[in-house]
Amino acid sequence: MTVDDSGSGTDAQGADPGEDPLALRLEQLILGAERRYTPFQAARSAGVSMELASRFWRAMGFADIGQAKALTEADVLALRRLAGLVEAGLLSEAMAVQVARSTGQTTARLAEWQIDSFLEGLTEPPEPGMTRTEVTYPIVELLLPELEEFLVYVWRRQLAASAGRVVQAADDEEMVDRRLAVGFADLVGFTRLTRRMEEEELGELVEAFETTAADLVAANGGRLIKTLGDEVLYAADDAGTAAEIALRLIETMAHDETMPELRVGMAFGTVTTRMGDVFGTTVNLASRLTSIAPKDAVLVDTAFAEELIRTQDAPSSEAEAAEEAAAAEKEGEEPPAYRFALQPMWQRPVRGLGVVEPWLLMRRDGG
Repeated sequence: MTVDDSGSGTDAQGADPGEDPLALRLEQLILGAERRYTPFQAARSAGVSMELASRFWRAMGFADIGQAKALTEADVLALRRLAGLVEAGLLSEAMAVQVARSTGQTTARLAEWQIDSFLEGLTEPPEPGMTRTEVTYPIVELLLPELEEFLVYVWRRQLAASAGRVVQAADDEEMVDRRLAVGFADLVGFTRLTRRMEEEELGELVEAFETTAADLVAANGGRLIKTLGDEVLYAADDAGTAAEIALRLIETMAHDETMPELRVGMAFGTVTTRMGDVFGTTVNLASRLTSIAPKDAVLVDTAFAEELIRTQDAPSSEAEAAEEAAAAEKEGEEPPAYRFALQPMWQRPVRGLGVVEPWLLMRRDGG
C-alpha cells in the first residue's frame, strides 16, 4: 500500500482495507480509541515537532508508518505528556527519550510473553467448530482491566523499592556508580542440549530455570537484572546476600534431575547502572569467573571474598576460624557464626582483565 501525506490508502476510520477486521477490533478494544491521526497530525495536535515525535515513537519501539492514519487520542496525550515534562524542566529531552526507550523495551517483552504464553493458552477453542479468533476478543475484554491494574500495582511496588535504595545511597555519585555484588548463573552444557532436545522441551527447561532463578533471587533479597536463556544475571547490595543466592541456586538445581549442572561467578565492586541494566569491569569479571567455574560450584573474585571477610560472613581461613573457636571455648563464649567458607584457587589470566585470583565459595558446616 502506498501512503501519501493525506493518509490515503485507509478508510474513514484509518483502517487498511486489507486489514483483518478482528485485528482492528482488538486494537480498538486494547487502545480504547479509534484511529484518527496520521503521525504528522498527532505531532501537531500534541504541540511537538515531527522530529521529536519520531524520536519518541522510535524509542518506544514502534515502527515508522509513513503518514498512515493509525494513531489515537492516547498517542497524542502520550506525546503531550513527555513534551510537557521537557518544557517544565523536569526532564531533559535526552532523558525523556530514555524514559520512552526503557518503558518501551520493558513493556514490549511483557506484551510478547503475555500473547505467546498466557493469552495463547486461554484462547484454545472450548468447543469443536469454534476458531481461536472467536474466543480471543471476549477473553481480552475480560482480562484487560485486571491486567492493567495489576501492571500498575507491580510497577509502583518496584518503583518504591528502587527509590528506597536510591535515597539510602551515600552520595549522588553512588546513585549511578554503586558498589554492588554481581552474579552470573549459567547452565552447563546448554549448547549440547539444544542439539539433543526438541524445541518444546528446551523451551520448558529454559522457562523452569528462569522461573526458579527469579524466585530465588527475589526471595533472598537480590534483584534479577536479566535472563539470557541459559544464563541469568542478578545483583545484590551486599556480598552476603549474593553469596546466599548463589549457593541456593546450586543446591536447588542439584536436587532437580531434569536440570543440567549449574555454575556461578560473582564479583564485588563499582557498577554503572543504566535503564535497569548493569555495566562495568565488575560485571565483566563476574561473567569471566562463570566461564571458568567448575560444575555445581561458585567462584568469586578477591574483592568479593574480602567483603565477606569484612562483614564476618566468612573467615579469612579455616585455621583462623579454628583459633577463634578455641579462644571462644576457653573464655566460655560462643564462637563467631560464619555462614560461608572461602578457598583460594590458583591465580590465572582472564581474557581482557589480566591475572585474577578466584576463590571457591562454599557453605560452611552448620551454616
